[in-house]
Amino acid sequence: MHTALDGDQPLGERELSRLRWRCRRGLLENDLFIERFFQRHDTHLLVRHADGLQVLMDLADNDLLDLLLCRKEPGADLARPDVIEVLGMLRAR
Repeated sequence: MHTALDGDQPLGERELSRLRWRCRRGLLENDLFIERFFQRHDTHLLVRHADGLQVLMDLADNDLLDLLLCRKEPGADLARPDVIEVLGMLRAR
């Protein structure tokens, strides 16, 4: 985990590559959301975005899909600013 000061730092190429690998999922629907996210945002992702995305990637595929499709909202365990921000970026059409 990074410090709050690190959060606004740009994500390096190596970290971005690792993050993309970490975000591979078992459900095609999740992969489609994630691929669109990277197409839109990979050139300006910050460390805080990577941290939030890592938390979301720890979820089971169906739980992640429920969040992405707005069937559920993040519970208290996910109610972190970085997670909420990234979830909004993932949901954006």
